[in-house]
Amino acid sequence: MASAGFVSVAVGDQDRALAFWTEKLGLRVATDQLVGPGKHWIKLRIPGAEAGLALFTPDGQEDRVGKFFNGSFTCDDVEHAFRKMSEKGVVFEGPPEKQPRGTFAKFRDLDRRHLRAVQPLRL
Repeated sequence: MASAGFVSVAVGDQDRALAFWTEKLGLRVATDQLVGPGKHWIKLRIPGAEAGLALFTPDGQEDRVGKFFNGSFTCDDVEHAFRKMSEKGVVFEGPPEKQPRGTFAKFRDLDRRHLRAVQPLRL
């Protein structure tokens, strides 16, 4: 079976979203191509992951901006990620929480979508 190539996130402002995801969260630009007037196809690399993240909103799908995102971003140390991301202005809903399945911290992107940084429980 093939692996996922990318997950698309509908964004309201591609320039602001690109700055957020690269400068505050540390993703890297894999592709940034003009695909129409004022529209880019932006695909980002997630360090340590095969799948990427696309910042693109197809015409007619603007109602998807800021909606539910069913995913999480895994990291080795959520406490460290929380401190570093907070220093860069990322808004968290609270401090990291320890759960039976690991430690996580909820944060928001620029479109106010709920996201999670997760440190899985090591067995």
